[in-house]
Amino acid sequence: MKKTILILVAVFLINNLTATAQSEKQIWSNDPPHSQLYFTVTHLGFNDISGTFDNATIKVSASKPDFSDATFELTAQTNSINTLVEARNNHLKSADFFDVEKFPTLTFKTTELKAKGKGKFKLTGDLTMHGVTKSVTLELIYRGQTTNPMSSKLTTSFQVTGVIKRSDFSVGDKFPEVIVSDEVRIKFSGEFIQPDKQ
Repeated sequence: MKKTILILVAVFLINNLTATAQSEKQIWSNDPPHSQLYFTVTHLGFNDISGTFDNATIKVSASKPDFSDATFELTAQTNSINTLVEARNNHLKSADFFDVEKFPTLTFKTTELKAKGKGKFKLTGDLTMHGVTKSVTLELIYRGQTTNPMSSKLTTSFQVTGVIKRSDFSVGDKFPEVIVSDEVRIKFSGEFIQPDKQ
């Protein structure tokens, strides 16, 4: 009887330890020189203009090797917007658009992740921009892992694409769609570094 109890206790402890290990999430951080968050709008109805947010930090938390339980948290400094034209950058930073003095950051936090095939997911989260929070759904592709020969770090890569409406966030309300499209195509491509082992 005692032997049976000891076996049951041992099994219980092993199961608990395994569950705890599986539930521990690792936090991966994007590698800024190899990451880019950019957007594209249509100007005058026929010409694409693109830009980036040069200062963006993204954290990915996951416990599963296929990242099927991953959560993403992004913070971008709106003052880092860059369209390669200084006058346009300054206009976008003004109260006409992002109003960076009042709203210095935009953020995204995962609320749901649904698998849509090998390495493909629907990523839903709360996007906060210009003082407005809306739920948006994006396409996420997990692009694999490799060891970076320069740093010897295990590195993984993700790509996120989607479309949002600037009118949902009251960005550039003075400017009709015939000047700047309401739909904004966004894309993030980035490399994430394996966290250091404790």
